[in-house]
Amino acid sequence: MARETRVKAEVDVAVVGAGVVGLAAAAALARRGRSVVLVERESAIGRGATSRNSEVVHAGLYYPEDSIKARTCRVGRELLYARCEAWKVPYRRLGKLVVACDDAEVGELEALRDRGGRNGAAGLTIVDARRVAALEPAVRARAALLSPDTGIVDAHAYTASFLAEAAAHDAVLVCDTALVGVDALAGGFSLTVEHGADRQAVRAAAVVNAAGLDADRVAALAGLDVDRLGCRIHPCKGDYFALTPRAPLRLDRLVYPLPSGPGLGVHATLDLGGRIRFGPDAEHVEAPRYDVAPEKAAGMARAVARYLPAVRAEWLTPDFAGVRARLAKPGEAFRDFVVAERSAEGLPGWVDLIGIESPGLTAAAALGEEAAELLASL
Repeated sequence: MARETRVKAEVDVAVVGAGVVGLAAAAALARRGRSVVLVERESAIGRGATSRNSEVVHAGLYYPEDSIKARTCRVGRELLYARCEAWKVPYRRLGKLVVACDDAEVGELEALRDRGGRNGAAGLTIVDARRVAALEPAVRARAALLSPDTGIVDAHAYTASFLAEAAAHDAVLVCDTALVGVDALAGGFSLTVEHGADRQAVRAAAVVNAAGLDADRVAALAGLDVDRLGCRIHPCKGDYFALTPRAPLRLDRLVYPLPSGPGLGVHATLDLGGRIRFGPDAEHVEAPRYDVAPEKAAGMARAVARYLPAVRAEWLTPDFAGVRARLAKPGEAFRDFVVAERSAEGLPGWVDLIGIESPGLTAAAALGEEAAELLASL
């Protein structure tokens, strides 16, 4: 994709945010013949949540059947696996165990299996303790839900594939450029952007707001009342710890506890090199930060020891932190993705993609297609 320091004065669509969701939208729009510019405030693509997550391809177990999360996870998962094959993106469909650690939890696995089945997750099977031990000798559980469609993916390579596709259709990427103003015009928008000391106005017939943790601010710049619309982001930080390579522990698939609290619980994941890491925990924060306190290792080890009893705190080292663009306030129940075209708010051609947390990586291709469809008639 061409990288510029100045944006074209006039384009069909401006996409704000060059994470995986913004790039998926840019590729979908450019493929349809739209002239597209991507405005990214960081120095390169995928520097936000795209680069700070578990890189898990979700099967769709956890979301209400009629939710946008369920729909885009189901569609996005299949698009992701197909894209990985077509674009030679590294991935592994290695499967996942969701474990019940005591008798009281065993019944919850059936509800999770049934919900996942309704959401299009194939091959879900409840296995007993003996089968769990045969599949993963290090895991101790009364029973588990086996999800064969769950996988892992190289998030950067996946994101870069959308960049390459958008480039092939003449989309333009502008990095180190912040959106600082939006004015609605007849037939489009005037965007004020800053690149260093340089400020310019860009006219776009339509805008896709895929700004991640900054998406509520971007929506507010357009004049939308984000609190009335339920689009205020409440950042939620999650820390990850890596298992030292010297630790005598092996896993062949992902292992998750049953969901609890504001996340999915502290789970065990693998990267494509076979390295094991644990996380994330969940902590609502006033603003994004990415420190990982080494002293949290003991609590992380205790959480994991429910299903991996061999784990010791001294085997864990701080790895990284991510921050989710969560719409739910602390203690609030499920909140769905916001995927909305804002004609009803007096902003025809403005599309918001807000609150794109997990399963956002899995759902990215589907979200990009939906954004493009919302603008199909403009």
